[in-house]
Amino acid sequence: MHGWGGSFESTWQRNGFSELLRDAGREVIGIDLLGHGSAPKPHDPEAYADLGSRIRDALPAGQVDAVGFSLGALTLLRLAIDDPSRFRKLVLAGVGRNVLEPDDGSGARIADAVEGKASDSDTPALVFSQYAHQPGNDPIALAAVMRRPRDPLTATDLARATCTTLVVIGDNDFAGPGDPLVAALPHATLKVLRNVDHFATPESFGFIDAALEFLDAVPA
Repeated sequence: MHGWGGSFESTWQRNGFSELLRDAGREVIGIDLLGHGSAPKPHDPEAYADLGSRIRDALPAGQVDAVGFSLGALTLLRLAIDDPSRFRKLVLAGVGRNVLEPDDGSGARIADAVEGKASDSDTPALVFSQYAHQPGNDPIALAAVMRRPRDPLTATDLARATCTTLVVIGDNDFAGPGDPLVAALPHATLKVLRNVDHFATPESFGFIDAALEFLDAVPA
């Protein structure tokens, strides 16, 4: 699962990660989150209240391994809380401390930036806005994703995600550090990527190597 403003193609195919999994004999199920890529792109924030529905509909019977980055990681985590038995292993990249913190209004600030209403001094929001306006994206839909209704996750919630999990985060990632998230998950380990920021994580060789090794999917 890709992050906000991305897609399966731009996040996992372009960097060759999906092909490495196939080379290791793994079936790859690529899903675009609602509002992204080839998925429908409604403009009503309420339509994004359950981002996991497209994933649930696409999953085959039995357990699967799942990899998610940023918003995709958070969406997979919510699914694992609701039904941990669906997953054998989870790789969660680009999430950490932020999962356990209350909404600080950053989503609304990013949506404002996408809509051209951000302050010129709000550099982080403007960076996200640049991603929203890349070719193939629907900025209005992506702003709606950021304005979606959401409930914060608690340590009690995370304790229900009992599948084996790898959290991968760069030491320059604004979502970090990853330690609070790993401490709240029952069976999680942490991989910190040196000198890597949030957006560079999926293409980091450190991430790719750690994810493949964790999934027992190192190509022959």
